[in-house]
Parts: sequence; C-alpha cells; structure tokens
Amino acid sequence: MDLRIDQPLWLLLCIPFAIYFIWAWRKGREHFRREHAVAYALRALSILLLIFAITGPYLLLPVKDEQILFVIDRSASAAGNDEWIYDWIEESLDSKNANQSVGVYTFGGNFQTEVKLSDEVKEVPIFSGLRETGDTNIEQALQLASSVAESNKATRIVLISDGLETRGSVSDELFRLAGGNIQIDTVPLKQTVNEDVAITSFETPPVAFEGEQQQLIVEVESSSEKEGELLLLQNDKLLMKQAVKIEPGTNTYSFRHASTGNGLLKYEVQLIVPDDGLLENNKLTSVTTVESSPRLLVVHGKDRQSPIPGIIDAQVVETDMISAEMLPYDLSNYLDYDAIIFDNVPGHLVGEQKMGVIEQAVKNFGVGFMMVGGENSFGLGGYFKSPIEKLLPVEMEVKGKQQLPSLGIVIVLDRSGSMMGSKLELAKEAAARSVELLRDGDTLGFIAFDDRPWEIIETGELTDKEEAVNQILSVPAGGGTEIYSSLEMAFQNLQDLKLQRKHIILLTDGQSATQNDYQALIEEGLEHNTTLSTVSIGQDADRNLLEMLAEIGAGRYYDVQDESTIPAILSRETVMISRTYIEDNPFYPAIGGDPVWTSLFDQGVPQMNAYIATTAKQTASVVMESEQEDPVLAEWMYGLGRTIAYTSDSPGAWSGDFARWERWPDLWNTAVSRLLPSFNEIPFDIRRSDDGSYIIQDPSGNSSFLDVAVVNERGEEIEVMAEPIAPGKTRVTMETDPGLVFFRVSNESEEVYQAGLSVPYSDEYRLQQPDEGLLNQISERTGGQVLEEPSQAFRNLPYESAERQSIQKALIFSSLLLFFVDITIRRFGWRNIRTISQVVQRKREPESVQETLHVEQLLKLKKKR
Repeated sequence: MDLRIDQPLWLLLCIPFAIYFIWAWRKGREHFRREHAVAYALRALSILLLIFAITGPYLLLPVKDEQILFVIDRSASAAGNDEWIYDWIEESLDSKNANQSVGVYTFGGNFQTEVKLSDEVKEVPIFSGLRETGDTNIEQALQLASSVAESNKATRIVLISDGLETRGSVSDELFRLAGGNIQIDTVPLKQTVNEDVAITSFETPPVAFEGEQQQLIVEVESSSEKEGELLLLQNDKLLMKQAVKIEPGTNTYSFRHASTGNGLLKYEVQLIVPDDGLLENNKLTSVTTVESSPRLLVVHGKDRQSPIPGIIDAQVVETDMISAEMLPYDLSNYLDYDAIIFDNVPGHLVGEQKMGVIEQAVKNFGVGFMMVGGENSFGLGGYFKSPIEKLLPVEMEVKGKQQLPSLGIVIVLDRSGSMMGSKLELAKEAAARSVELLRDGDTLGFIAFDDRPWEIIETGELTDKEEAVNQILSVPAGGGTEIYSSLEMAFQNLQDLKLQRKHIILLTDGQSATQNDYQALIEEGLEHNTTLSTVSIGQDADRNLLEMLAEIGAGRYYDVQDESTIPAILSRETVMISRTYIEDNPFYPAIGGDPVWTSLFDQGVPQMNAYIATTAKQTASVVMESEQEDPVLAEWMYGLGRTIAYTSDSPGAWSGDFARWERWPDLWNTAVSRLLPSFNEIPFDIRRSDDGSYIIQDPSGNSSFLDVAVVNERGEEIEVMAEPIAPGKTRVTMETDPGLVFFRVSNESEEVYQAGLSVPYSDEYRLQQPDEGLLNQISERTGGQVLEEPSQAFRNLPYESAERQSIQKALIFSSLLLFFVDITIRRFGWRNIRTISQVVQRKREPESVQETLHVEQLLKLKKKR
C-alpha cells in the first residue's frame, strides 16, 4: 500500500503557516496556560490536515485481478481463419487463472463485442456477423478495446490479425498505449487464399472528343497462369468481350475505342476467371468526359410522346427521348446530359429513388430540369412532397383557393405479413403524405387489414393531422389477407355522409378468396357517390381482381413493381379527388422576369387555354402569370442547376394560340438555353492518395478556399471531411463503397468544376502476406510478445494492479473535528471542562459510593472543629 498525492505544490502553504505559528508561540508563550497550549496545538494540527487534504492524497491498494482481451481480425483478408481461432482461444482458456477476466472482440472496419469481459468465460461462442469486412482498422480496435478494460487492473490485449491495416494508423495509437499498464501480444494470421487474379489498374483518358480513338489500359496481377474473359462496358452497356491468357505476375492489356456518346462516360472493366480466390478485386471503373454539343433528355409518359424534340433547334442541341419507365437509376447516366425535361410525366412511373438521383444531379452538378404540364403532371402527377417538388420553383399544393369540394377519403391498407419491410413502410409514408394534402374539416378514414379489418382512424372529420399521421405510421405488419370485409367497412363508413366527393384507395400485395359479391358492393357505393381506386404491389397481388374493382368503381388501377412509386400514386389519387387543379378558362398571361424572356413578347402575348394550378415558391422568378395570379412559367436556381416549371402543355390543346405563335420554337429554345449549366471548366486537380484520401488543388493559384461536395452513383450525398492544407489546396477524406463517385468543386469566385472518379476496391482484396513487421512493432512497443503457444496468453502480467482510494474526505473531516475541539476548549476553558466532567462522572457513580463520600466529608469537618 502506497500513500501518494496529486498536487504537491499545495504543501508550500505549510511554510507561511509554520512561520506564523512559531511567531505566535514565541510572542505569547509567557501568557499561555495549559489549556491555551492544547488549543494552540489542536488548531495547528487542524490546519496542517486541511492543507494536506487539498493536495489530493490517496492510497494505492493492491488489486490482484487481471484482464485478458482477445481482439480478432475478421476482415476480408483474414477470412477463413475462424475455426482455427476458435480452437486457439479455447485451448488458451485451459491456462486461465481464477483472478483473470476474459473478453472477446472482433473487428474489421468496425468493432463489436462477442463475449463481454467476465471471469466466468469457459468457451467461445460462434462469432456474429461483422458489418464492415472490407477494411482493417487496427488503430480503432486497440483504442476501443483499451477503453473497455478497467483502468485500475493490469490488462493484456491479444491481437489476432494479419496486420494488413487499410484504415487508420496503429502507430498513432501505440504512442498512447506505450508506457501504460496495457500489454499487447500478437498472433499472426495467414491468408487462406493462395491463388488469385486481380485487376489492379484501369486507365482511360480524363477528357476526349467525340469520335476520338481512346486508349484504355488494364493491368492484371495473377499468382498463377490462368485463362479468362475480359469485359469492357460503357455506361453499363457491353462494348466488347475478349478471351485472355493471364501469366503469373503483372499483365497489361490495351484497347482502342472510339466513343459514340458524349458528356460523362463511365467505363467499367470486369474479369471472369474460373476458381478465382477473391471476386471483389475483379472489377474497376474509370471516367472520361467527352466534349461535344449540349445534350438534352426529354422524358414522356405512357399516353403520348413529346413534341418538344421536334420544336427545338436540333443543330444546336442533341436530344434523346425516352419513356419515364426507362429512366435509369445511376447518377452517371443523368450526368451524361446537360438538361432534362419531364413532359406530362406521372410521378408513379418514375419513383422516389430515381427522383432523388435527379435532384442530386441538379443540385450538385448543375444539370438543368424542366417540368411541362398536362393531366399527369405537377400535383395531378403525384409529386407532392417528392424530391422533384423540392427542386422545382413551384409547390404542388394550391394555396388560397376556397372553391374546393367537400371530400371524404378512406385508405384501406394491407398490413399482412407479406407486406413487412419496405413495402409497408412506403405505403404508410404514402398514406401519411395523403393526409397532409387534406384540409382540416375533410373526412378521413384509415383501415389496416390482415385476415380482418382494423379501423385505425374512424371515418370522420379531420381535426388533427399530426395525430392522424402518427397513428398511420405506427401500424405493424402481421397476419393473413382478407380484402372484402375491409372494403365493405370502408363503403359503409362513407355511405351516409353528405359530401360532394367520396373515394376509397385500396393497397394490397396479396390475394383473397371470397364468396361475397364485390360488384354488388361497389355498385351500391357508386349509388352513394363513392368511387374506388386500387393499387397492386408486387408479383403476388391478384391483378385481375384489383383491375376489375377499379374499373367497376370508376377509379384508377395501378400495377406497382417499384415500391418507391407508392407515395406518388397516393398523392396523385388524393389530389385528383380533392382538388380541381386544371384551370381551363382562356386568358392572356402577364409577362415579367428576366429580359431574356420578356423580349420574346415585344410584339404581344398570345392567348392560353388552360394550365395546372400551382403556387410559386418565395424566391422563384415568375415569367408568365395567369389572371388568378397562378404561375404559368417560373424559374429559379436549385443548388447549381436552374429549373423551370411550365404548367401548360406542349402539344397545344392547353397552350392554345401559343402553339400557333411564330415564336413558339424561340420560347422552347430559350427555355433549353436557360437550363444548360454555365460551368467554368477551371482545371482543378483531383488526385487519390495512397491512404485513400483525395487531394484537390487549384494549380492556377486563384483560389483561397475550396468547397467540395461528393455524390455516389445512387444519388446519395456522401459525408466528407475537408481539411485545408494550403491556399487553394484541400485534403478530402470520406467513407464510401467501391465504384464511381462525383466531385463538385467550387471556390470563392463561384467557379465550379465537376469530375467523376473511381473508388477502387479496398486493399483488403489484394493477395498479400501478413505484415509480421507491424505485429512485432505493436508487441515490442507495449512490452508484449508474438505468441507461439495458446497458453502464453494467460502468463503472469509484469504490471502490478492497484486501486486508487482517496483519503481527502477523511482528512477534511478530521480537520473539522479538531477545529471543533479547539473552539470548545477556548470557549469553556480547561478547568470548567474538568469540573463538568467530574459532575457528570458523579452522576454516573452508584448511590452507595456517593453516601460514603458524604460521610467522609462530615468526619473531616468534625476534626477541624
């Protein structure tokens, strides 16, 4: 046991106090009586104890307990060693002492607990699944393991790894652990894959011109002689397939290809080899920017193709046209275009996932976007609260309109077990979004069904939207499927209500056998002004039944294969039944906004027949406005991209005299020119470092700081950490999966540059020998050793464990107690305290003793006389 103090400098206070007490003693000792001397000594001792207390004194009490933590590498490079590790640890447990606790932890890119620290561990359970096996972060694993261990106990970490770290730097963590009471032993793991073929490099020119012969170079590393096939793809389309003979070591293959596309082209090379050790290293991507004339993508719905490509100047802009259902999911396919136009496209044909990717293309990469009206567009297209509404200069909700019909709507949602997961969650989100489109005072009902109906929201007046949304979102999945009884309840709930419009929306992914007559039920509902729309979700739904129900119910039928389209469908249904969105009274639009637009109308403004009502957003610029002050043509900047909303149509039925106007083509060409991005192609240099970070630099030296955004192929913005290292030079670190990422770089002059870069697969998937040098360094720096036998893991630790116990409170209490005794002596005096003590003592003596003392006192008085 040792006595120690934390802040010894406080002991210097003893010097002035000692001087004072010596001076006071010498000055007054001639007048001190006995009780004064005692009080003086007590006070001096009390002050000395108080000074010692503020130095933070504590006792170190010996602790015999020890901690052994097994930290196991389960990354991809160490795969296949689990059985050997089980046997090794369980054999080592035979040497465990009673005073030793054991914990088992695994790591790759993340860290997780397999067995909590305990002194009762006798065997190792099967390891649970590890979320991030594509990296090895030894630094984080040792840091978290050391924080799990109790700091007052001697600890040994047994690191079982191949030492091939791909994230972090364990050397930094060793500085903290060296010299502490944590010892690290290491156990090297061998890679179980002995033969592998890997694509190590794929280079394409960063910039090329359309039709130019581009040289594509592929490097392949192989551990043995192999035969395989090399596949080359451009924007996910196969360009070529070639049989290759692969020699041991480095193999280089060169191809020449003349690009037929333009814009941002994604090239991908794949290698197919039988009996390959690691498949993850058989694919790499690269990006080439092909410069040519601007490219425009026009998207149309099912009903008709768009006339826009035939109106705009084909010599200036190259135009592609596709249906909404053919829209791609990957961001690179949208960045191939400078602008996108949706012409009367319903949202349920697009889906929220694709909408989110388009939003990222506009926001971060400056792709222009325009929505053109029609009976399937804007609010009628189901875009309420969608990513497309977010980027447009108008809102789908019509505000300030009072002439709206009274409405009752009942949503009937399948909550059976087959709906569990994303289908049910998206359906609930869609229902909640529909509630937000309703007005206070509208009638709402919500029925969730499995093998029987569950009335979640009783059909009645909507008074609290937030509560209704919460009730809908809380519905769980479970049970079978029985449709008829739920539909019957919905029709009955609406039957007697005095409303102008009554509508039921049925969503299900299953089938329901019944002997009941659906036709009679729905026809009776139509007699009471109640309509029905149906939505079939997935392959298992009874499409024939649901289509028939919608047809009989005078509603619409939706066949959903992409679950992300469900919110757009319910928004569209709610809007169509609740709002009269189409304004069809001919009018002359009022013109304003940018002179680029107003100059088109210097000879007058044609008449327009109809448009879809929307509400302009606060910062939008309204170019054309109706007599009811609704926006007909509006624009704004969303991030780096310009977006335009034209709420009339393109064929001319709604546009009226505009479609016969001599400047009709000029109007569309102006819109397209406004949509095109205005990038300054300054040569920002983006390079990937060996540690996985990216160095971005402005070689011109004109930038002080750089702003960086990164988006992946799915349109998801990646969180980055930007570290300025010099004016116009920034290091960017991020965590993302292998594949293509897109950088948007800007500076204080608002100069913008975009580039696509390939993130290669992790070094985890390279065929490498264990880094025994790093494992030796870890052991040596922390006083451990490289273990050869399992029993060595539980050998005695060289550190003595001790528990720290503070005595500060005890000293303070003792000081106060002495101070109280000092005050008592000074207040009453030593003689009075003795007298009081004697009196108290007499009271406690037996009565016979007191009588004896009384007789003795009388005899003494008699002798004196």
